[in-house]
Amino acid sequence: MLMESFLSFLLLVFCGFALHFYYNAWIRPEKIRRKLRRQGIGGPPPAFLHGNMKEAKRLVWEEKARRRGEDQKIRHDYTSSVFPYFERWRNMYGPIFLYTMGNVPMLHVSDPDLVREMNLCKSLDLGKATYLQRTHEPLFGHGILKSSGESWAHQRKIIAPEFYMDKVKGMVELMVDSAIPLLETWEKRIENEGGTAEINIDEDLKSFSADVISRASFGSSYSKGKQMFLKLYELKKAVSNPNLLVEITGIRYIPTRSNREVWRLNKEIRSLILEVVKEGSISEGRSSPENNLLQAILRSATDAGGGDAEDFVVDNCKNIYFAGHETTAVAATWCLLLLALHPEWQDRARAEVTELCAGLAPDAHSLFKMKTVTMVIQEVLRLYPPGPVVSREALQDMKVGGIQLPKGINIFIPVPTMHQDLNIWGPDACEFNPKRFENGVMGACKLPQMYLPFGAGPRTCLGQNFAMVELKIVLALILQKFSFTLSNNYKHSPTWRLIVEPEHGVDLIVKKVL
Repeated sequence: MLMESFLSFLLLVFCGFALHFYYNAWIRPEKIRRKLRRQGIGGPPPAFLHGNMKEAKRLVWEEKARRRGEDQKIRHDYTSSVFPYFERWRNMYGPIFLYTMGNVPMLHVSDPDLVREMNLCKSLDLGKATYLQRTHEPLFGHGILKSSGESWAHQRKIIAPEFYMDKVKGMVELMVDSAIPLLETWEKRIENEGGTAEINIDEDLKSFSADVISRASFGSSYSKGKQMFLKLYELKKAVSNPNLLVEITGIRYIPTRSNREVWRLNKEIRSLILEVVKEGSISEGRSSPENNLLQAILRSATDAGGGDAEDFVVDNCKNIYFAGHETTAVAATWCLLLLALHPEWQDRARAEVTELCAGLAPDAHSLFKMKTVTMVIQEVLRLYPPGPVVSREALQDMKVGGIQLPKGINIFIPVPTMHQDLNIWGPDACEFNPKRFENGVMGACKLPQMYLPFGAGPRTCLGQNFAMVELKIVLALILQKFSFTLSNNYKHSPTWRLIVEPEHGVDLIVKKVL
C-alpha cells in the first residue's frame, strides 16, 4: 500500500513536470505566435523544442562551406555570411517576420519606419529580453544591462551621471597611461625585427581596454581589478552557452559540475569586489579616495541600504566591466583594419593628430577637435557595429508602429542591415567612406534613428562617451608613432561571438613613422 502511494506520488510529480515543460516549450510561445500571425506577420514554421534553430544552424554551415570554396575578398556587407538565416527569411517573408529560437518567439524588424518608432518609444514596458536572464544571472546579476522597468530607470538615474562628458574628460590621463605598454611593446618588436614587424593586434588592444576599465573602475586597486577581469572572463565562458532545459526546468539549481564552477567563480568575484569596496571605505576615512567608478557607484548605492546596496555595487561593477572592455577593443581592431585598407584616410587622420597634438599625448582639448578621427570611428561603427542586434522584449501587451506586440515577444533589430540599407545611406552604403559623417549623423543618412552602434532609444549605451574618447586616444597615439598596412596573412571573416569580431584576428605590418 505504501509502495503504491509512493508510486502514485511519483507519477503525479512526473505528470506535473511534463505539463509544465510542455506549456513552456510549446503552448506559451504558440499563443504569442498566434497573436502576431493574426496581424498578417508570417515566418518559417517552428518545430517542437528547437523552433527554427536547426534550420538556422544548417544555413550557417552551408554558408561557411560556400565561403571556403570562393575567393575571400574583403566585403563589408557581411550580414549574409554571419546571419544567412536572417537574409533567407527576410527575402521570403519581408522586413518584419516571426521566427522561434528554442521556445522563444522572436520578431525580426528591419523595416525603417518601425525601427524608428521603436527607437522613439520611451515606454518602460519595452525592456531587455528575459529569456536568458536566468542563465546569465551569475554574469550580470540584476545590473543595468539586464534590468528593466523601474529597476532599470532607478539604476540609470544613478549611473548615467558618472559617464557624462565632464566626468569622462577626467579619465583621459589614465587612458593615455594604459596605452603606454602597448606602444612600448610595438616599438620593441619593430626595433628587434629590423624596422618592420608583423603584429597581431587583437590581444594588445584587449589588454589596453582591460587596463582602462580596470583603472577607471578600481583606481588604485588595479591588481584586484585585473584578477576580477580574469575570473569574469572564466565566468563568461561558463555561462555563454544557453541551454533550453536549464531555462525551462531550473536545472541551474542542481549542483552539477558546471553549476558548481559557476557558483565558485561568482562567489570569488563577489568577494573581490566587496574587498575593494571595503578598502575604498577605509581610505575615504583617511583621505579623499581616487576618482573611480566603483567609489561613485558605492556612494550612489547608499539609497538601497543593507544587502541591496551590496548587490547593486557587485552587479553593476560586473556590468560596467563587460560593457566597457571587449566591445571597445574590437571596435579599435576594426578601426585599424580599415585604416590599413585605406591609406589615404590613415594619412589624413595622422596629419590631423600631428597638427593637434604636436608630438604630445592627446588631452581633452585636442580630442574634441579631432574631426577626421571622429568621422573614421563613426564610419567603422556603421560598417562593423560591435553589437549586431538591438534586442527588446514586450514586458506587457503594447502597440508600437501599428503592430500590437503581445507580452513575451522578443524583438530583434539587425543593426548591420539597417546600417547598410541603400535607401537610407545611399548607393555606397556598403563601402568605407568616413566623409559621409562630415556633418554628423544627421547629415550622413536620411533617418538618423537608423544609426545604432550604441543601441536604440532610452536604453542607448551609457558608456558611449567613454568608448569614443578611449577609441580616439588609442588611435591618436598609434597614428602618431606608427604607420601600418594589412598583412597578406589576413583572412576576412567577421564572426559573431556575442559581438562581431574578426574570426582569425588581424595581422598588420607595422613600422615607425619617420
